[in-house]
Amino acid sequence: MSQKLPPVFQHPVIQNAFDHLEAGRLDRREFIRIAALLGASAASAYALVGLPSPAYAEGSLPFPPDDSKAKAGGVFKIAMQVQKLEDPATFSWTQSSNQVRHTLEYVSMTGPDNVTRPMLAESWSASPDLKTWTFNIRKGVMWHNGEELTADHVAWNLKRWADPATASSNIGLSIITGMLHDTGKKDDKGAPIMGLSDGAIEVADKYTLRLHMNKAVLSAPEDLYNYPTAILHPSFKAPISEKIIGTGPFTLAEFKVGDKCILKRVSKTTDGQDFKYWGGKVYLDEIAYYNFDSDNQLPAFASGDVDGVYDFNVEQVDLAKSLPGVIHKARTAQCICCRMQVDQKPFSDKRVRQAIAMTVDNSTIKGLIYTDGGDVGEDHHVAPVHPDYFALPAMKRDVEGAKKLLKEAGFEKGLEVTIDVGNTDGPWHQTACEAMRDQLKEAGVNLRVNVMPAAKYWEIWDKTAFGCTAWTHRPLGTMVMSLGYRTGVPWNESHYANPEFDKALDAAEATLDVEERKKKLAAAEKILQDDAVMVLPLFRPIYTIVAQKVNGYEGHPTQYHQFNKVWMA
Repeated sequence: MSQKLPPVFQHPVIQNAFDHLEAGRLDRREFIRIAALLGASAASAYALVGLPSPAYAEGSLPFPPDDSKAKAGGVFKIAMQVQKLEDPATFSWTQSSNQVRHTLEYVSMTGPDNVTRPMLAESWSASPDLKTWTFNIRKGVMWHNGEELTADHVAWNLKRWADPATASSNIGLSIITGMLHDTGKKDDKGAPIMGLSDGAIEVADKYTLRLHMNKAVLSAPEDLYNYPTAILHPSFKAPISEKIIGTGPFTLAEFKVGDKCILKRVSKTTDGQDFKYWGGKVYLDEIAYYNFDSDNQLPAFASGDVDGVYDFNVEQVDLAKSLPGVIHKARTAQCICCRMQVDQKPFSDKRVRQAIAMTVDNSTIKGLIYTDGGDVGEDHHVAPVHPDYFALPAMKRDVEGAKKLLKEAGFEKGLEVTIDVGNTDGPWHQTACEAMRDQLKEAGVNLRVNVMPAAKYWEIWDKTAFGCTAWTHRPLGTMVMSLGYRTGVPWNESHYANPEFDKALDAAEATLDVEERKKKLAAAEKILQDDAVMVLPLFRPIYTIVAQKVNGYEGHPTQYHQFNKVWMA
């Protein structure tokens, strides 16, 4: 008989998860994550399962508690690529979102422990079937223009993301796809145009927002910390760099693409009121991003030009260890995806894609690049670190099988293809592709590795027929699959369209039983793997470093920056 849980844990999915926990089918941290997603406080979930609660799991705010030793003031200087700031709903890279993250905030916030907590919402709840979500917007949150944040403002953002004209990748998130229906219209390529269902977004009152889904969605609060889901004031007009109205403790003071992005504390609203930040004490006076490419960030730190870096690559680990600083390392779902566009020759022939995939030995490539940390990829984009990951049978390299497929496809005498590489996270991208090149030779495939500047690659990442694209960490496998491989979503760079895959992904998202969800997602994993859309050799750990005088800094697997409680000694 199931143990009866306290009232805060009474959602049936939480009870189901607890039953799995007691049966040894679910670990304690995954139970905490699910309980928090469904409205229980993180602190109470940690206590229930007997784990020590991290500092950022306490209290009603998503930030760590105040530090009695903290000194107010100071500038935190970070080396990172400084990118253009247009429309946050169409941001393609984490760096852009970091540049405005302390100005524009989110409905929720997922911490370094992979647990999601309320941010601009103060709480939320879900119906037993996970089809109706109610978000209670935090009262007293002030915009920089003196207005108060309301449920109408959040609803405006959700409607905007769901509008195909916005061209936001958020339209691929489960929280949005769950509110869409086929309008009966077609786009210029003949694909159905999806629109919001009638009544999908309900503003119940000034502080209450209710979302009505056409399917079960467990990940709704997690989706709302995806980096393009920053909440904008409804007066927004692009580019955000020219006029930014946020709810955060900082605002944009100086900005130049490829040079610097300076954020300074807000003391007055634009209409002359004293600005009171809802999130408690903030210690820094200024956050300063200075533009350095990936390879040059650690040298900038070594020279004392900056106090921290966005990241450094695996080739620089020994240098980092020799420097006086604090290194942060995290296991992640960050990866490179060497994907083929399935509607471009020769990759439109599934046999060609399968031959390439079965010739590459991912474990060998991972071992060449990351000897310590990281995970081997399985060519379906769900990582072992994802809580909904299901391990498929180990992939086996089969050169003879690949030759046979190429012969059937008309390439008995060999095949020449080019992969575009931007080394956007460092030269290890090129190393991985060159290792693929050497392996593919055995099957008669001549792979040309076309290395281009990172900025140039981002111009063509979704256009090239064969490209090596870096993808950041997402907390769920279903989330990254929905963003990258659903039919017609903006970030579907492979142009993959398979109704069977979409159906399998829908089934995984709609399954309430946590163990059954993994099994359902396994079906989507297998379909994607069998269709050979990509070679995904590895999931990498991420490394960053900060100076010893930087206090309160915590690394995050997504590399999202949240510096509310950072202070300088």
